[in-house]
Amino acid sequence: MGFEHDLSARLPAPPQPSIEARELAIAKALDGFDTKKNSARPQGWESDARLKQRRVPWRSPMMPRARAAFAAAIVLLIAAPAAWIGYETLSQRQPGRAQPQPAERAAEALSPAPSVAQAPPPAPSAAPARPAPQARDAHAKRQLADEPRSSGPLTRSFETADAPAPPEPVGRDRFAGASENGFRTVRDAPVSTFSLDVDTASYAFVRASLNRNVLPQPAAVRTEELVNYFPYAYEAPATPAEPFRTTVAVFPSPWAEGRKILHLGIKGYAVQAATRPRANLVFLIDTSGSMDAPNRLPLVKQSLAMLLAQLDANDRVAIVTYAGQAGTVLEPTAVTEKAKILGALDRLDAGGSTAGAEGIRQAYALAEQNFDPNGVNRVISATDGDFNIGITDTNELKGFIERQRGKGIFLSVLGFGTGNYNDALMQALAQNGNGVAAYIDTLNEARKVLVEEATSTLIPIAKDVKIQVEFNPAAVAEYRLIGYETRLLNRDDFANDKVDAGEVGSGQSVTALYEIVPVGGPRLVDDLRYAAPQGPSRTAEPSPHAGEYAFVKIRYKLPKSDVSALISTPVERSAEWARFEDAPQEARFATAVAGLGEILRGGRHTGQFGYEDVLRIASAARGDDPFGYRSEFLQLVRAAKTASALQPARP
Repeated sequence: MGFEHDLSARLPAPPQPSIEARELAIAKALDGFDTKKNSARPQGWESDARLKQRRVPWRSPMMPRARAAFAAAIVLLIAAPAAWIGYETLSQRQPGRAQPQPAERAAEALSPAPSVAQAPPPAPSAAPARPAPQARDAHAKRQLADEPRSSGPLTRSFETADAPAPPEPVGRDRFAGASENGFRTVRDAPVSTFSLDVDTASYAFVRASLNRNVLPQPAAVRTEELVNYFPYAYEAPATPAEPFRTTVAVFPSPWAEGRKILHLGIKGYAVQAATRPRANLVFLIDTSGSMDAPNRLPLVKQSLAMLLAQLDANDRVAIVTYAGQAGTVLEPTAVTEKAKILGALDRLDAGGSTAGAEGIRQAYALAEQNFDPNGVNRVISATDGDFNIGITDTNELKGFIERQRGKGIFLSVLGFGTGNYNDALMQALAQNGNGVAAYIDTLNEARKVLVEEATSTLIPIAKDVKIQVEFNPAAVAEYRLIGYETRLLNRDDFANDKVDAGEVGSGQSVTALYEIVPVGGPRLVDDLRYAAPQGPSRTAEPSPHAGEYAFVKIRYKLPKSDVSALISTPVERSAEWARFEDAPQEARFATAVAGLGEILRGGRHTGQFGYEDVLRIASAARGDDPFGYRSEFLQLVRAAKTASALQPARP
């Protein structure tokens, strides 16, 4: 220990090794190692020393600093342009800043990115607040409206896909429930009276539900609207002086042995295009926040654009919108200015509450201001019916519309959306406005209602159309009207011209079905113990109408008349078919559709009759189906077989 201590005291301190010396020592050590290791390698092999020498510079203490500097440069090259783009995007969203035109945006996209040394402009002192979802959607739609459109005015799409649509509400659809018609005895009530109905909204809503794999609520199913959704090849009238022709048939019921179906097929006169009256139309469009979904306002725009293509140069169109307030977007404009009308439609955005009553008032005022005494004056409302500002009482709205109907201005209603769809209100408005109620769930349905059936949708051939059926007690013991629960009238309403009823458009077909129990058949209503005898005890004289099941009367008014006319048709035994399979094809298909409606409503009167029976009958009676409506019906029946009873709630 002492020797080592004395030696270290006599020796000077070792010098600090330099970088060059350390590198030289490492190189010599590696060369020595290579010499020893490579002595056994074959000639021509590259030595480990040469490989080491290539890696030596990266082992230098300066290399970590060089690598760090290189990485920083790469990050700066990437981050600087991204920061510049983010700043420009944010600044464009500031209120009051002019948006660059499409050509300017294209030039910016093609310009080179800023250099690394160029610093972005200073950020604003306060970042703008993030816009609300509705504001973002409105901004996106305004940007879309600024973009040039390459397609024609009738093929362009009004939908925007750059902002996610808000979720559809669930379980707040409103329908006016009505008890299903039951059997009535002919002895007690031999006469059945109801208003003719050509609405189809229920069928489209049922289809929309089944396409979501959900059974519709029973109140949403109006069987007559399912049946009347389809065109039927009934015999048509020859002249507009008598605008209806009735076809009758009697055949066995497919779901109850011993009962029969009485089928009434009514065809309206088809107005020729050359004689079609001018149209003074006001589009009343709901632009409230509840319409901000792809199957609502965007679909409204597309639907009305298709209708515009069916109008003539003599027709005129105006547009009124309503949200928190109502206002005129387009004054009455000739259809020849199609680009101007489409532009007004394209600029519509959804947002705010729903002042529907004020919108209706303004639309009628505009229609009255431009009233055409020789034309068709109609307000066409497009809404989900979610009125929540102003007059929301249905009876008050009905009273207003009834007074306008007396002035010759009719109202048709196009319903959109699910979840908060107010069908009850729209049915009431359409029925009191002498118009039709349709539900638009798809673009194909809009095409059916507003393109293929545009003439029948717009041009009425008769108003206040009522039907009265008197059953012969010698042939029929009981009867039940299938559907039309919301259209029933009192017996004395039939001849009262002050009582409102349904409107029928050009060329439309209407179907009514009764289920009857013949005398001697399986009764559902027992006789009363103390019922009065039906006639004198002596043998009665044979009735001259003993060969009839019933007598059908149709009362109607021509569109410009306030006095009704009458058409009558007897239902004779000669119109009876012994087998269901031999009955007319159109009657069998209508019965199949009615069967589906009865099943969806609970099957109170159809017993064991099920979906497979509907498919069997409808498939055999499908017939000519140029538009595929009947084939689609078969698919809906199959969908109903597997649909759930209730839509699951969203998490």
